[in-house]
Amino acid sequence: MSKKLSQTERRVGRVRRALRRAADGRPRLSVHRSAKNIYAQVIDDGKGATLAAASSLDKDLRGSLKSGSDVAAAAAVGKLVAERATKAGVSEVIFDRGRFMYHGRVKALADAAREGGLSF
Repeated sequence: MSKKLSQTERRVGRVRRALRRAADGRPRLSVHRSAKNIYAQVIDDGKGATLAAASSLDKDLRGSLKSGSDVAAAAAVGKLVAERATKAGVSEVIFDRGRFMYHGRVKALADAAREGGLSF
């Protein structure tokens, strides 16, 4: 029996298919945004492994952030994930925004990751 997908599931699938075609073996920088926090991870889909991850819940950031759900927190997470990815030997990624628009916190995270040394 087939399951009817929701609009957000279809959007995620559409974005992932486009990324898979354009990736050329590069790992993807996946972003998830919730109401209170923001999360980012660098994933190697070939191996099925997470190479680096950061979130606004990390102990390194938690004390210095006013809130986990603002643009400043997203920028701090972007810098931290870029730093951890370069330590893991990753310099080029493809950006996976998931179901979220490239705007606000998602854009701030991407810009900070670029400043931190990741290229996409």
